[in-house]
Amino acid sequence: MSQLNIALLSRGSDRLYSNRRLLEAAEARGHHIEVIHTLRCYMDIASHDPSVHLGGRELPFFDAVIPRIGASVTFYGCAVLRQFEMMGSYPLNESVAITRSRDKLRSLQILSRAGIGLPLTGFAHSLRNTKDLIELVGGAPLVVKLLHGTQGKGVVLAETQKAAETIIDAFRQLGADFLVQEFIKEAGGSDIRCFVIGNRVVAAMMRSARPGEFRSNLHRGGTAKLVKLTPEERSTALRSAKKMGLNVAGVDILRSNHGPVVMEVNSSPGLEGIEKATGKDIADMIIQFMENNAKLHRTKTRGSG
Repeated sequence: MSQLNIALLSRGSDRLYSNRRLLEAAEARGHHIEVIHTLRCYMDIASHDPSVHLGGRELPFFDAVIPRIGASVTFYGCAVLRQFEMMGSYPLNESVAITRSRDKLRSLQILSRAGIGLPLTGFAHSLRNTKDLIELVGGAPLVVKLLHGTQGKGVVLAETQKAAETIIDAFRQLGADFLVQEFIKEAGGSDIRCFVIGNRVVAAMMRSARPGEFRSNLHRGGTAKLVKLTPEERSTALRSAKKMGLNVAGVDILRSNHGPVVMEVNSSPGLEGIEKATGKDIADMIIQFMENNAKLHRTKTRGSG
């Protein structure tokens, strides 16, 4: 095994759990790894010699890049990642796949086209369509979800028809883009995070919302525990990650009366919750995947859409 020179593209420091674990895993396996602050990078987009600069210096060539790009900086972060791709670095997840997955509407359309189970979902522009939109997803209770929200932010449960109409009209008047989805009551405030690396679901946990909350995000006080997946759930997670074109993904699934339905495919899944809930060394698995796949100019547009 040859030593890799790895860039960890992130705004966070090495004190963040996910970053720290990836640094530890890479160094333990004999690789050089450096945290590169995404927003402090600047680029020379030259035809024959593209480069990335940071703090007055031109960055060296990196064999591989691990993108940990926050949702709020997707545009610039993916631009920096594309620059590394142009230089021949191998991206753990490609810029086009990250961009695709961050667009909630586009990602759901891609999954729908592939026949993957989804909650009933509606999207409209005009205020005149509010009542029809509510009927499309089976009526209240329903969930209104901002297209650019993360970690449960911008997700609202409307328990009655009147509340749904009020929330939808208010979001529309504010010029916000949002989805309307059926509320999967039978999930009981729990979802399943499937952690995909390459062609395997390497770990899975069930996240449950705290009392009085319907969002199961750990950042919102949810709890997590090890869960055994059904073959259908495992297949759904793998197919979802593949259709997004992601090598590493957190696929969030709800258990509905009509089988598993995908809520979201996350291109930068955190490691803390899944490692602590399952006891698995996910960071080491990621570095091993890069060892097996990182090759010069091995960037291609995977998935579809």
